[in-house]
Amino acid sequence: MAFDNKDKDFNNRREGFDGERRSFRSRGGFGRDNSDRNSFDRNREHREGFEDFRRRKTDGERRVSSGDPDNAPQTAIGGIREVTDLLERSPMQVHRVLFMHQSGNPKLYELQKLAKRVHVHVQQVDSKVLSSYVQQHHGVVALLNEKELLVWEDIREDYFKAKANGERKLIAVGTNIEDPRNLGACIRSALALGVDLLMLPAKGMCGITPAVARSAAGALDKMKICRPNNLEAAVGELKLAGYQILGLDADTETNLAGFEFSDQAVIAVGGEDVGLPPFIRKQCDAVLRIPMMPEAHSYNASVALSLGLYEYARLRIK
Repeated sequence: MAFDNKDKDFNNRREGFDGERRSFRSRGGFGRDNSDRNSFDRNREHREGFEDFRRRKTDGERRVSSGDPDNAPQTAIGGIREVTDLLERSPMQVHRVLFMHQSGNPKLYELQKLAKRVHVHVQQVDSKVLSSYVQQHHGVVALLNEKELLVWEDIREDYFKAKANGERKLIAVGTNIEDPRNLGACIRSALALGVDLLMLPAKGMCGITPAVARSAAGALDKMKICRPNNLEAAVGELKLAGYQILGLDADTETNLAGFEFSDQAVIAVGGEDVGLPPFIRKQCDAVLRIPMMPEAHSYNASVALSLGLYEYARLRIK
């Protein structure tokens, strides 16, 4: 048959791929051999605020997980005492805390109450999920952001005063963004287009993972990022202070092009599949549509946010 040679070529390529996959697994991870992983861990030991987790003996352990390469490696801390210490000292470093489902351990119940008290999202999972991050987890694992986020209550007065004094301020809001590369691109565009603050919800988002940092291409360290305990309330406070609240969504007749922006504005974007969440939309002074050919389904969040921010910035950044 005419396809015999192609079938043989396909089989040869598949055998070569299988060999590469076995070699990949033997090296211990995605794009990194064991020596690279050891180097990565050694460098991470010098991160400010976490040296003590390595120096002293603990009831748990800290390690770098190696799951989906788009989301890993992600710093994880396991153990009741370690996670308690982390939540008490640096809750804004924690993306979420994973608890073993139906553990029956009263200490874990108390720790879960602490996590909720400091407004860190919690999730009940199977013990196997915890073990995929940390072997000695004692029923709890904290997943960390690569950057400690800001507390809204600590910075909000600065933005209220800026509005009162007529200073130009631009705040971006990202919701329901689950792809770390997409979030990283949002951070990069926000810095480039003059955003003063990026606000993210406490849940419903991917964390600030190393994949986010890589996609941000150096912008993560320079961008102010805040995680309000209640994003809806924080946006409401900005609205009461006089900020113009704007959303980006296809389901509107108001065109982004040529829209008249206030000097103090909040521009919000939602995820591709769910769009702008209702608790943001109901507070918007306007919801803006980005011009798009009818054949296209949608813009991804980072592209939509970039276009919205550009329209605001094009007459303000020289």
